[in-house]
Amino acid sequence: MLRADVAAAYDERAEEYIAKLGSVSQMEPQDLVTIDSWSDGVAGRILDAGSGPGHWSDVLSSGGRRDVVGVDASVRLATSARDRFPDAGFLVGDLAALPVATGSVGGILAWFSIIHTPPEGLPEIVREFARVLVPGGSVLVGFFDGEAGTPFGHAVTTAYFWTAEALGQLLAREGFVVETAAARQDPGLRPQGHLIATRERDRARIRE
Repeated sequence: MLRADVAAAYDERAEEYIAKLGSVSQMEPQDLVTIDSWSDGVAGRILDAGSGPGHWSDVLSSGGRRDVVGVDASVRLATSARDRFPDAGFLVGDLAALPVATGSVGGILAWFSIIHTPPEGLPEIVREFARVLVPGGSVLVGFFDGEAGTPFGHAVTTAYFWTAEALGQLLAREGFVVETAAARQDPGLRPQGHLIATRERDRARIRE
């Protein structure tokens, strides 16, 4: 599925999505702990890649704690996020062509935002993450845990399972080192996982 098709699918169901999943109060408390703890160790601007309804951007920027920009391909979700969460900035953009400068962010939150990307399209996004992160910058990725690259029927549009090992291999090619990884199974929900990786090397060095 093309990225434009994914954006269109979320545009079509934006109001429903915001109503069901547009608030931190609707999220698992453990997710808030994970994201808050990670962000405390990030220096500089944070990019919420695939910000959706904008609730995680709001958490990260609340009270002026951090400079946060959210990027999402859905025009309707980004527009809603601007109205609901004025403390953060929101842009419409593609994760494979982020509308931010090279080396301009200290951290990237990619919380279940890569799940609709087919396996062959994910390296392009990882390269873009490496481009916009400063050396030493950190990325937190949330994903559905299962056989890597296997599609499944998501409520909005086709999604794909991943593993920390498979994602770690993709990240390593762009100079990232996985620092932590975890998985869990909440009752009635799909298995999920997250990993934190640090960009420690320049892409030019990796390709030497």
